Amino acid sequence: MGISHCVLVVDDHPATVQLVKSALEGLGMEVRTAQNGAECLLAVDKRRPDLIILDVMMPVMDGFQTLQVLQQSPEVKDIPVIMLTARSDDSDIAYGWRWGVSSYLTKPFSVEHLVALVRRVLEGVAQVGLDEVQQAL
Repeated sequence: MGISHCVLVVDDHPATVQLVKSALEGLGMEVRTAQNGAECLLAVDKRRPDLIILDVMMPVMDGFQTLQVLQQSPEVKDIPVIMLTARSDDSDIAYGWRWGVSSYLTKPFSVEHLVALVRRVLEGVAQVGLDEVQQAL
């Protein structure tokens, strides 16, 4: 990847967080974590991540509520979000897409699949940034 990316993993299950964190750190990424949507919003305010991996079913503030807050904030609405959740109903997936998620992955999940999605999303972000630089020249 070349560029060191910062990924925020938001999930209330420590085993999931550790699995995702280990996989992404193994690729040289900086990984920060939060246990619920409220912690996610605080973490985003503290340091903007390049990508958020967001669970839906969490205490305090669920992932859909968090996604809405993020998408309604001009400062952070362009941060890509991958939903990683056990919620697999068509209506849940459609809701995520309506609120602008970059991808929607259901649990149980393949680490290889998640890593491929993360790379794809981050490469897309890097490409958009490169296109903007080229247009400015």
